[in-house]
Amino acid sequence: MHYTNVYIRNHSRKTNPSPRKLKKKAVTKIHDDRDNLLGRVSLTSPLLARCAADGRSVAVLNSRGRFLYRIEGRQSGNVLLRVAQHRLFREPAKAVPIVQAILAGKMHNSRQVLLRAARDVSEETVRSELQQTAGEISRDLRRLPQVCDLDALRGMEGINAKRYFGQFSNLLRGDGTWRFTGRNRRPPRDPVNAVLSFLYSLLGNDCTSAVEAAGLDPQIGYLHALRPGRPALALDLMEELRPILADRTAITLINRRQLRQQDFDAVPGGAVLLNEGGRKTVLDAYQRRKQDACRHPLFKRPITFGMLPYLQARLLARAIRSDAVYVPFFYR
Repeated sequence: MHYTNVYIRNHSRKTNPSPRKLKKKAVTKIHDDRDNLLGRVSLTSPLLARCAADGRSVAVLNSRGRFLYRIEGRQSGNVLLRVAQHRLFREPAKAVPIVQAILAGKMHNSRQVLLRAARDVSEETVRSELQQTAGEISRDLRRLPQVCDLDALRGMEGINAKRYFGQFSNLLRGDGTWRFTGRNRRPPRDPVNAVLSFLYSLLGNDCTSAVEAAGLDPQIGYLHALRPGRPALALDLMEELRPILADRTAITLINRRQLRQQDFDAVPGGAVLLNEGGRKTVLDAYQRRKQDACRHPLFKRPITFGMLPYLQARLLARAIRSDAVYVPFFYR
């Protein structure tokens, strides 16, 4: 089983397709257990009913990739699992091993992205900077088991995220038009941040669906603080997957020149957003990335990157039930 996103073009043009053609197009594309529909789309009631009956979740995002709503069928969540999840939240000390494991996965995978770029870069100065930052992350990674306070762990995560994004411009090749001076969002103010924000929206939506499929409450997390409407547990799960699923996709698109400056629009207020063509390019690349094979530390056979959120959510559920230690995904 695999999971993909679906891109359906904006149907606001004057020549709208007939309902029969639209239904046929949607049926041919919606074929997995998790689908993201982007932009202004129309799906017939019988099609949505069929998706719900088959257990397919359909999420609709706006043209910027922001989540709007989700349509799901009958849920078979485990109420005892959610009780254990809420109980663990009220006992922060017991949640520390899970947070340590999540951060270990994120820091390891961020370090792997830097080291991979260091192997490919030709400039000695840039290579040295990348290796130095990877070494700093590695030192904190070794120190991680001794940090047993949640606030201290969050501080460590913030420091290493700043280190990582401080080197992100060195991961990008090109003619100097792709400038990255730091992570910014809501709204993104440059093309690189626009791509990252869009990919993070897609990945976050997949992680939310994976958490719900495992029977967990996406609102109750341990690394991310609780806020109204914030899927804290999905964001926790997302952390270790960002570097390999989102960041690597963005880097590849830019370095292979699959994205150009004409794929972005500047809007009033200083925001820079992907336009329709740019969103399609990014979404197609994200789909392809999720079909790539990888090896998980616990499994003896190859799996796809698209399966990772669902596998990790189930491992997270086992850890919350205290059945096993949470094992993050380490990218090799």
